[in-house]
Amino acid sequence: MEGPGPVKNERDLLYSEEEEALRAAVRDLLADQCDAPGVIARTESDTPHHLALWKTLTDGMGLAGLLVPEALGGQGATHREAAVVLEELGRAVAPVPYLTSAVVATEALLACGTDDLLRELASGTSIGVLAVALNVAPGAAHKLVRHDDGVLSGELTGIADAAVADVLLVPADDGGLYAVDATAATVTPQTSLDLTRPLATVTLDGVRGRLLGDAEPAVRRALRAGAGLLASEQFGLADRSLTETVRYLKERKQFNRPVGGFQALKHRLARLWLESVNLRAAARNAADALATGEDADMAVIVAQAYAAPVAVHAAEEALQLHGGLGMTWEHPAHLYLKRAKADSLAYGTAGAHREALAALVDLQAP
Repeated sequence: MEGPGPVKNERDLLYSEEEEALRAAVRDLLADQCDAPGVIARTESDTPHHLALWKTLTDGMGLAGLLVPEALGGQGATHREAAVVLEELGRAVAPVPYLTSAVVATEALLACGTDDLLRELASGTSIGVLAVALNVAPGAAHKLVRHDDGVLSGELTGIADAAVADVLLVPADDGGLYAVDATAATVTPQTSLDLTRPLATVTLDGVRGRLLGDAEPAVRRALRAGAGLLASEQFGLADRSLTETVRYLKERKQFNRPVGGFQALKHRLARLWLESVNLRAAARNAADALATGEDADMAVIVAQAYAAPVAVHAAEEALQLHGGLGMTWEHPAHLYLKRAKADSLAYGTAGAHREALAALVDLQAP
């Protein structure tokens, strides 16, 4: 009598051959165009965004349209492929508006069914930014502008990548989501910890906008995708921090032996490796759930509840274990720590996501 056959794994979180090929292509491009000294130099300038790299990613490789159907000029891919791109962008701390435009703004437009703007964002001819503060979690309250007699007025703060936006997607107090030409708004840079993803204040003073649809479902969908795929960026950042730290400790010698050979440091690195592996699983699960629509809310919340502490821990360990070198401005360790710290607040803190998880499973706080 034959025994039961193998159990079918309904959710395969391993990377496919196509995803690995995509990773290799993006990593090669970033190695060529987005080295650490170049990123540091940009943070010291008035133009921190790498728009030449953005053009290559969008126009040359078509990556801005991964989530857009082929009928609208996109690639018709899924959140899994977008997650792979974000892993690599996180590894390079790339100063491009991929998460804000190709994911968050695109998801908002998909919810509204705005075909013409989707075509523009998919082709990279326009950069879209959802005018909701970067720290707002999916489903949380956010600031609205006033809609009065067909015009929009108000001030919105903490808007990521607004400085390079061509179109702003603005939620108003009448319940609508409006597309506003960025040149009609006043965009004022804010002091940002993470200079590779700068924030700005957007001020609208009697500006006309085009109604796209209902704001509430569009914003919720956009922020959920942003939070879920941010975990992949955080994994890329943590993985790169760990890899570079291990490499350095193999080369750095003290008492005529590699520093990495000391038992205390081995334990710290082993702990960090376990955290990073777990983060990869949580991030992949969130990306797959967003792609399939199965338990997406739960998967995103779990990923974000875990991701921020791991990414920050990895960046802190990288800075400390590089010793005096890690404290210098020329070394990229500070870029990773600042991005990790900023990401820990983006789309809701880990604490906020744990509270949301408790509510989903009806677990009351003591």
